[in-house]
Amino acid sequence: MATGILRDVEIKVIACAVPDNIKKSKDYTEVFGEESVQKFINMTGIKTRHVALDEQCASDLCYVAAKSLMEKLNWEPSSIDALIMITQTPDYAVPATACVLQHRLGLSEDCIAFDINLGCSAYVYGVWQAATIISTQDLNRVLLLVGDTSNFGINPYDSATAMVFGDGGTATALEKTKGKELKYFLKTNGNKFKSIIVPAGHARSRSRINNAPDYDLSMDGSEIFTFAITDVPRSIKSFMKQYDIGVNDVDMYVFHQANLFILKHVSKKLGIPMEKVAVSIDRYGNTSGESIPLTLVDALGEDKSSETIRLFLCGFGVGLSWGGIYLELDKSVCLPMIYTNDYFKEG
Repeated sequence: MATGILRDVEIKVIACAVPDNIKKSKDYTEVFGEESVQKFINMTGIKTRHVALDEQCASDLCYVAAKSLMEKLNWEPSSIDALIMITQTPDYAVPATACVLQHRLGLSEDCIAFDINLGCSAYVYGVWQAATIISTQDLNRVLLLVGDTSNFGINPYDSATAMVFGDGGTATALEKTKGKELKYFLKTNGNKFKSIIVPAGHARSRSRINNAPDYDLSMDGSEIFTFAITDVPRSIKSFMKQYDIGVNDVDMYVFHQANLFILKHVSKKLGIPMEKVAVSIDRYGNTSGESIPLTLVDALGEDKSSETIRLFLCGFGVGLSWGGIYLELDKSVCLPMIYTNDYFKEG
């Protein structure tokens, strides 16, 4: 297990934007039947989701979040040294969405900009990547953007996925700050890469048949559940033991919002009371890689206090890929949730 401490780096602000378009799980009763829908709600906890309009991309939501963040910090576009975009629903196959956003945000040509293709573990890996850049290079400010419009690749008649995913975009500002640090662990099990997969659409399967099933997201629910309640808690326990972090040394646990059933099982395995576990899935659905910052914004975005909170963040899923971060930040770091239907008309 890759573990470590990254020093002299701090999260300054987190912002999140979601579509101003709400879908209710109960609206699917005509498609799947009332009993099936109620069973889905009871297991997953998902009652509503914010779903992007046809014109909206993940980059549009990340752009709105980033603009809000930059205004809050009074960051000049020219002061940002790197932009990292993590998404599994990019604007185009080519070029990288980070390049599009570097242009839209008016960042300098000297700004590093690149994409990373990760899903459920995206935020943990992204914070690690951004913090590593700051800790090891002569760079001061990194803008981490994580977002997905997962409903783009969902079959609306597949009861296993049609009501699951919410869309959103997040922006996190990281800056070099003496004395600040975060601890992390990262893991991968590529042997299970087919557990969550969209088989077609890229080089491995080059068919161009429209609406073919291979273009839809496929999930092995039982395999993902087993992974989430065994491998993930085991890794968390090992990490916390390594760094002598007790359950009471964490004020809030923010896990990837896979579903409520998994959150409860993971918490039980770790001996964590659910009161300490932040939950957003009931109102936003499974929001893929952005679920951790979205859940933080949902929990703390209206809190204006400068009180310090000890957080444990953990993302797990598609890849299979998972990881965790332990850090402290002020509650005021999170901005209020943004609701928008804006999109890039020049795109």
